[in-house]
Amino acid sequence: MSPHAVISGAGISGPALAHQLTARGWRTTILERHPALREEGQNVDVRGAAREVARRMGIDAEIRAANTGEIGMRFVTEDGTPVASFPIDGRDGVDGPTAELEILRGELSRILHEHTRDDTDYRFGTQLADVADHGDGVTAVLQDGTRLDADVVVIAEGLRSRSRRFVTPADVEEFGMYFAYLTIPRTEGDDAWWNWLHVPGSRSVHLRPDNLGGTRAILTFMSDVRGLERLARADQEMILARTFADVGGPAPRILAALADGAPGYFDAVGRVRTPRWSAGRVALLGDAASCNATFGGVGTSMGLIGAYVLAGELAAGDDHLEALARYEKVLRPVTAAMPTIEPSQLRRANPRTAGGIRALRAAARAAASPVGRRVASLAGRRMATLPVEGMRLPDYA
Repeated sequence: MSPHAVISGAGISGPALAHQLTARGWRTTILERHPALREEGQNVDVRGAAREVARRMGIDAEIRAANTGEIGMRFVTEDGTPVASFPIDGRDGVDGPTAELEILRGELSRILHEHTRDDTDYRFGTQLADVADHGDGVTAVLQDGTRLDADVVVIAEGLRSRSRRFVTPADVEEFGMYFAYLTIPRTEGDDAWWNWLHVPGSRSVHLRPDNLGGTRAILTFMSDVRGLERLARADQEMILARTFADVGGPAPRILAALADGAPGYFDAVGRVRTPRWSAGRVALLGDAASCNATFGGVGTSMGLIGAYVLAGELAAGDDHLEALARYEKVLRPVTAAMPTIEPSQLRRANPRTAGGIRALRAAARAAASPVGRRVASLAGRRMATLPVEGMRLPDYA
């Protein structure tokens, strides 16, 4: 019988792994605790070597067809006046704030699901309750007591994975920054830019285009209080309404949509650095294994790359323990070399005072000037040699 992988998580990296394993003759089962495929989510990037993974998977044309249409990022004032603009510039193979392949998370998830649903056993509304590794195989025990025998179990549940404990007890490091992601009706005034409004008090308001007829809105703020992402939606709505009550620009429109039940979710920025990516026949994949922060433009790309490498190593031989070790050996240096995001950087990018915002905008104007763009272009050529942008993928049969 062909080898079997049980994968927990139906987001991005889980279905990508299933796609690559079934192409190599494996059987795959995907578990997802949500009752259906999750359609919510904001823009994600497919950068660097992940573009080549998408090409090898045969989904690059679909990703391009589902592009959000975003043409770049710009800082704006409350009345919408642009302060500094950073249009898409893929020269030298390096993306800016907006990637050449910019797609909604839900759209990428849909594409991967469509390419795997016929060959993968999807089980929604359930999750891992236990894992029993018995040397020559592993048994995944589900909530309802169902037992699935497999050769490997892969946890691809994201930063706040509930099943990471089967590999390591690593905790998420919280940064004290919160995001509310919402899908709101598009208006005639909405454009194809990622518009970023800074507000005193380390608050921000973002509007971004999508390809589905709506507008993606983000409200961010920093707080010393931890755990707000675990509150009920009604409590989160109250916090957002109070936090942004005095903000102009698009904020009143976003709060009104929130009160009317606009779809979205609330999350906190964090990171995790696990000491190991596998224990026996149980492995971590994507943000569950390593997440520098819950934003930054490389998490989705690393999820695709990780799925490609893990599948290639597992299919390369019969010793799955050695394959998991090789998988980590290939990718651990890549994640270790990623630029580190610290809370202090978030505070600088989200000034507390009006003076701090003026200074940030002045720096942004300088960076967006012709001289600044030339410096950024030269820096981009050097960045192209770093992980993700400059990574060369292993070749697998």
